[in-house]
Amino acid sequence: MSPALRWDELPEGPVLVLLDQTRLPVEEAELVCTDVPALVQAIRTLAVRGAPLLGIAGAYGVALAATRGYDVDEAAALLESARPTAVNLGYGVRRALGVHRAAIAGGADQEQAAAATLAEARELHLQDALASARMAASGLALLDELLPGGSHRILTHCNTGALVSGGEGTAFAVALSAHRAGRLRRLWVDETRPLLQGARLTAYEAARNGMAYTLLTDNAAGSLFAAGEVDAVLIGADRIAADGSVANKVGSYPLAVQAKYHHVPFIVVAPTTTLDLETPDGAAIEVEQRPGQEVTELTAPQAAGAGVELGGGMPIAPLGTQAYNPAFDVTPPELVTALVTEYGALSPVTRDGIAELCAQARQQARG
Repeated sequence: MSPALRWDELPEGPVLVLLDQTRLPVEEAELVCTDVPALVQAIRTLAVRGAPLLGIAGAYGVALAATRGYDVDEAAALLESARPTAVNLGYGVRRALGVHRAAIAGGADQEQAAAATLAEARELHLQDALASARMAASGLALLDELLPGGSHRILTHCNTGALVSGGEGTAFAVALSAHRAGRLRRLWVDETRPLLQGARLTAYEAARNGMAYTLLTDNAAGSLFAAGEVDAVLIGADRIAADGSVANKVGSYPLAVQAKYHHVPFIVVAPTTTLDLETPDGAAIEVEQRPGQEVTELTAPQAAGAGVELGGGMPIAPLGTQAYNPAFDVTPPELVTALVTEYGALSPVTRDGIAELCAQARQQARG
């Protein structure tokens, strides 16, 4: 599989190259972004997605503007507003922008400031890969502690693998570690309507890694719980508020409710860059509303060259039907068994615990 994101130096100038996730699993095609508006469009259309990767993309976007001589502040503002719920995007943008501003303030010329900004984006990329590996190890240790016996049946939602990360992912990376250790009995993959990130992306990654997996419609999860076929639920997060409320792909909250009723651990796996102390609680999280067309039309990808525009467009509801299409829902902390970050597992998930994790992250950043 091509990397989800890479920086490339072409004769005509630097570019950011993205694996176009809207075309998967039919085709591995790349998008070449030569400027920030192109990257913003890729973010909004979900060609590049996933909280950690959006942070990396945001940082590289600032570097792209700087190296190509565009207005860096304007580029940063465009990037940060591209998707409001994913806190990592703003984090990556601000981190790269801060380095650029500091370099200019310190007397660097435009070329030197651009080089420093690119180096910061690359550092964030590396740090995310390291965080991914640590979360995978901590998450597997937690699973083994909660579920003695080592034959785990894990239910996951949306996509949380290498397609959303500088490494092997968040929740998916834990399941992958269990698979490699011979302790994954089954990965249950929610299809994740309406854009089918589970069916198109998670199943794609599971198949490529030789994992035992089964795809199910989102509304079939309840029957799995009732049949006793789920040992744990593992999801990622796009923003975690100061009180531990978790915003993740819509459909996550119902899984948390069902897991609580059936006494199944509900585990969130996310790097500390997804924690947001500026958002006090779940009610304060801005939930992105997606176009209703994603619900009223069939939006599965089509093979390139098949004569059908990517994204489908086949009506599945009467003309004029209104659609409710939030990209995310919010799970309160009392429904979360544990939060796994690169610093280990937090359980129970509390405001004080979230603050301590953020303090650890700040201390680590200071070296």
